Amino acid sequence: MTIVHRVATRTAAAFAAFLGAMLFALSVAPTADAASAYRFWGYFQLKDGAWAFSTKGPDQVKPADGSVEGWRYALAGPTDSRAPRDTVSFKEACAGTPAKEGTKRVGVVIDYGRTADAESGTPPKPVAECAQVPAAANGSQVLAAVTDAVRVEKGLTCGVDDWPAKGCGGEVKTVPAAAKAKDKPVSITAPAAKETDEDSSSAPILIGGGVVLVLLLGGGAAVAMRRRQSAESA
Repeated sequence: MTIVHRVATRTAAAFAAFLGAMLFALSVAPTADAASAYRFWGYFQLKDGAWAFSTKGPDQVKPADGSVEGWRYALAGPTDSRAPRDTVSFKEACAGTPAKEGTKRVGVVIDYGRTADAESGTPPKPVAECAQVPAAANGSQVLAAVTDAVRVEKGLTCGVDDWPAKGCGGEVKTVPAAAKAKDKPVSITAPAAKETDEDSSSAPILIGGGVVLVLLLGGGAAVAMRRRQSAESA
C-alpha cells in the first residue's frame, strides 16, 4: 500500500467516523434546551439550484467541470441544516475564467458563518470563487485552489483562510439562542471578470500611439516655425 493510499484511507476513515457521529446524533431525540451541537465546516454540492450535504469527504469527491461546491462554517445542532446562505450558479462564479484545455472549472462558495456560530471573533464575509484545476482534482484540491490556507486535522477540514484559527468539530452542549436562530439570507457576489492579456496590452499601445502623435505634431510645428522665421529674416 502506497503512502498516498494510506493517507487517503485514513482521511476517509476519519470523515466516516465524524459523519457517523453526526448521523447518530440525528437519531437521538435531544431536549429542547440542552441539545448538543458542533462547530464544523459542512461540505455541500449545488444540485438543481439547492445545496445538498455531501455524504462523502472532499478527498473522496471529484467535482465535475461546470459544478459548484459549497462550504459553510456553523454551530449546528442535530436538527439544523446550515448550508451556505446563498447560491451562486456556475455561470456566475466562473464567467470571468476562460476554459483551458486539460483543466476543469468549478464554482466554490465559502460561507464563514455568523458571529453567533463562532467561539469568538467576527467571521469574514462569504465569497464565491472559480477554481481552475486539473481534471482529476478532488474537492480538497478545489478548495485549496481558491483559498490562502486550509487547516486539516485528523482528516477533517477545520479551518479555511484561518477561520477559525483553532478548534475542530468542538462540541457545544448548550447552544446560545442566537445560534439557534434561523439563518438570514445574505448576498454572495460572484468574482469580477478577469482582465485578459489582450485587454491589458491594448492600453499601453493606445497611450504610446497618442504620445507619438503629439511628438510628431509638435515637431512639425517647430519645423514650420523655423522656416517661417528664416523666410522673414531673408
